[in-house]
Amino acid sequence: MDINETISGLTQELRRGTIIIGVLSQLSEPQYGYSLVSILEEKGINIDPSTLYPLLRRLEKQQLLESKWDTNETRPRKYYLLSSMGKEVYLQLCLEWRNMNMSLENLIGGDDGDGVS
Repeated sequence: MDINETISGLTQELRRGTIIIGVLSQLSEPQYGYSLVSILEEKGINIDPSTLYPLLRRLEKQQLLESKWDTNETRPRKYYLLSSMGKEVYLQLCLEWRNMNMSLENLIGGDDGDGVS
């Protein structure tokens, strides 16, 4: 396995956890799947619809999201919104993220990522 494959795989692992926070961060207002893909993309988070839709369903099943169908459009759309539990979980995840980020910054600090000061 070459170094680029290794980096790519590890980057995927890093992204996996952060994508949940990214998705939750955009659902204080109702959004449908494709609008969410676009919003996240504009903000530098690329997510494939084939990754997003199962994630939305899982978060809904965990009661972090509520959804409702809008059938007034030509194509019915399912809109997702943070539930009250989802808001609480999102705030807690943000706190955890900031703590982890601070800890990692203390470890890797201003160096070039080689762990050597």
